[in-house]
Amino acid sequence: MIVCLDSGNSRIKWGVHDGNAWLAQGAVAHAEVGQLASLPARWGRPGRVMLANVAGAEAAQRIRQQLQAWAPLFCDVQPVAERAGVTNLYQNPARLGVDRWCALIGARGLFQQASIVVMAGTATTIDSLDAAGVFLGGMILPGLDLMRRALVRETAGLPFADGQYAEQPRCTDDAIVTGCIEAQAGAIERAWTRLNAGDALCVMSGGNAEVISKHLSIAHVLTPNLPLEGLRLLAVEP
Repeated sequence: MIVCLDSGNSRIKWGVHDGNAWLAQGAVAHAEVGQLASLPARWGRPGRVMLANVAGAEAAQRIRQQLQAWAPLFCDVQPVAERAGVTNLYQNPARLGVDRWCALIGARGLFQQASIVVMAGTATTIDSLDAAGVFLGGMILPGLDLMRRALVRETAGLPFADGQYAEQPRCTDDAIVTGCIEAQAGAIERAWTRLNAGDALCVMSGGNAEVISKHLSIAHVLTPNLPLEGLRLLAVEP
């Protein structure tokens, strides 16, 4: 059994895999990290505990404190130049966000084809993976909520919009929401075009993935908790 933990900017996603299928998955806010303390009693002793953390050293320490029974089993994942069928062409491979690295590995393992890998959460990352499993590069954008908050913070009169997407927005709230969604969808589709692979798939994960996916004109698939899949593959790699 493998336990996978993806500690992101806002939440900690977790999953338990028995070697054949996910037995359970869940998520807790960082402020509610204490909820993780029930996992060892519920699931017993796994073979490995895989951790991908982008929330800083203190967040990692709090996670470990709640899971002390599993302390000897922890494996802190870090990006490298090549693993699990993915080649990392980042200028400094270790500087790639570990959540992006795990998502790329997850997408490669699941689909085995050229892909645009999108993680749509607090930030939106858009990464290009060719048919041979080479990570060519990627983009980082503010997520949908961050885009809206930036307009509130940096302008005198714009609200934190609670509007709806519209092809021709006719009120300020709708104009902001539509603009933010179009910016995300447009960046994804430009990355897909740049990959220059007509059969490329857009693999999407994260809390805002479903919202953005409704406005894409390219082939796409929603894959919840994609970094957990990458962590699982890393755990079983020889």
